[in-house]
Amino acid sequence: MRNALLGRQVADIDIATVASPEQVIAAANADGMKTVATGLQHGTVTVIGNHRSFEVTTLRHDVETDGRHATVAFTDDWTADASRRDLTINALYCDADGTIFDPLGGLDDVLARRVRFIGDAHQRIREDYLRILRFFRFTAQYADGAPDAIGLAAAVAERDGMKRLSAERVRAELVRLLVAPGARAVIDAMAAHGLLTEILRVAPRLGVFARLVAIEVAVRARPDAALRLAALGIAVEDDGWRLAQHLRLSADERDVLLRAATDRVVSPAGDERNARAALYRLGNARFRNRVMLDWASSGAAVFDAGWHSLLDLPGRWVVPQMPIAGRDLLARGVAPGPRMGDILDVFEVWWIANDFPSDPAVLDAAIDRIMITE
Repeated sequence: MRNALLGRQVADIDIATVASPEQVIAAANADGMKTVATGLQHGTVTVIGNHRSFEVTTLRHDVETDGRHATVAFTDDWTADASRRDLTINALYCDADGTIFDPLGGLDDVLARRVRFIGDAHQRIREDYLRILRFFRFTAQYADGAPDAIGLAAAVAERDGMKRLSAERVRAELVRLLVAPGARAVIDAMAAHGLLTEILRVAPRLGVFARLVAIEVAVRARPDAALRLAALGIAVEDDGWRLAQHLRLSADERDVLLRAATDRVVSPAGDERNARAALYRLGNARFRNRVMLDWASSGAAVFDAGWHSLLDLPGRWVVPQMPIAGRDLLARGVAPGPRMGDILDVFEVWWIANDFPSDPAVLDAAIDRIMITE
């Protein structure tokens, strides 16, 4: 609904209904569609038809909340269902013919690019402390300007409640916040009010994060949550481990963070052969990440020609395959085993240091020298 009103791409459609979950399942099955009981206690059934899935949820009202989860009862009251939600922009409904039902003023807020809590902000947060992060995430995604003052004050006052949240839920909101259009301003606001350190548990590098965001825009790179998190929170290797464990990051996300602290630093200064060596060692994706992070850390301008050229190296130079393999040494009488591995290792170091020569005569001479010494 929000995206449609703002002319943005609609990624998914959630359906609300007065029908009970059992009635939803029966109706879907009768029409030849598959159903998955993804959250019956909360009234949610996933309906699959024409190779697409839709979450269908029965209208609800809260019976009890504990700061993390809610016990609900089903209802046929649309306003009651809307009132249990967190933000006004999340309490909009649209029927099949396009008529909007707006019981809590969410439409005006969407059009004005305002993100605010429904009713008493403190109460909404106490019902589920993840709403602090959702407030900031939706602000970064939809708001025009600073976070709502009432919501911000409530988030600051209630921040201790975030300690009760699971790492998985915090991570899910944080990675979406980091890639939102307004992430930079919202991250600054969270840091200014002491909330960012509470979430990350490492000292944030706001300047590096801001420069990375600006560089991504300048080079038209798609925002990457793990790379932005690395820019924001990784100063030393221990920061990577701490963040990965604290936020229960995926293996891929953890690798990006750890490599941010351990991969060799690159620079446009000096001979480009050093950059080619780094590209060979790292591969295209890790090399581009390394360049982006080092560029952001350097303080260089987003229009710096040297950094632009370095980032473009994977498009200008194809990483070669090592021209000598075990079969070549076998042909020279070297038996399989540790000596063969040592010769290949020494040759690779020489080959990289000499900027990847390809002349067969030069390669043969190098192998001959290495075989004599090994």
